[in-house]
Amino acid sequence: MSVVSDDIEPLAFVFADDGLVPNNPMPFLVYKGAIDVAGAHPERTIEGLFGANGWGEMWRNGVYEYLHYHATVHEVLGVARGHARVRFGGDQGREFDIAAGDVAILPAGTGHQCLTASTDFCVVGAYPPGPPMDLVRPTKQAHAKALQTIPQVKLPNTDPVRGADGPLVRLWRRK
Repeated sequence: MSVVSDDIEPLAFVFADDGLVPNNPMPFLVYKGAIDVAGAHPERTIEGLFGANGWGEMWRNGVYEYLHYHATVHEVLGVARGHARVRFGGDQGREFDIAAGDVAILPAGTGHQCLTASTDFCVVGAYPPGPPMDLVRPTKQAHAKALQTIPQVKLPNTDPVRGADGPLVRLWRRK
């Protein structure tokens, strides 16, 4: 039995480069209520789905309370428990309420910062195959370097939620 609806589609948003957070011209994707996390082990459910779709190097935690981004890797965040308000796209981005079952997929360079969270908030994060995750805090120098590395980040072969035929595969294209 699948833990994901076959016809679920993500919401897509593009955040502008604000001079400190580069973001990415490829869309940030949010699946609302994508994963059935009603079982006793929602973290394992999410890890199984992400792993089956080729997104490994997983971790469990929350989202950092300070603004940061990753310039060498794309990231997926699956909410296993609780809820939070997270700003994506940097200070000029957009705030989202995310809750258990939601999934956010961040193309390299997408700023993110947790603003508030429930005490039970737990996220499973993962990355597609490639270089290790880097954690970048926004500065002018980091921004200049990120503008060089972000275009070199390999596009994933699969959508972490829907697999090889998932929306990410058709929505993430480089010009």
